[in-house]
Amino acid sequence: MPQDSAPHFRLTDRAATRIAEIVAAEGGAQSLRVAVLAGGCSGFQYKFELDREIAEDDVVIAQDAATVLIDPVSLDLLAGSELDYTDSLMGSHFAVKNPNAVSACGCGTSFSVD
Repeated sequence: MPQDSAPHFRLTDRAATRIAEIVAAEGGAQSLRVAVLAGGCSGFQYKFELDREIAEDDVVIAQDAATVLIDPVSLDLLAGSELDYTDSLMGSHFAVKNPNAVSACGCGTSFSVD
């Protein structure tokens, strides 16, 4: 399992804290998997899920008590991105600030690239 040696994808402190809270509430020993899938209203969509398995080619990003897993294909579309967590009156959610996205939908979960 390759460790992230360059800042391809980073977590804000809020995201790292929230991931650690979610994993602890689920009993620990899990990581947040961030993936990019074909679909959504703009061409690609983000997927977030807890995962106990680390694939051999996953990039593992650890910060404080949080661990994020990203497969190499998704990382190509997420290079230079930042994962944040927002908690407001409008709701709470993870949000990806992706410099590769040329457009995004209103929901913030799908995007397109050139």
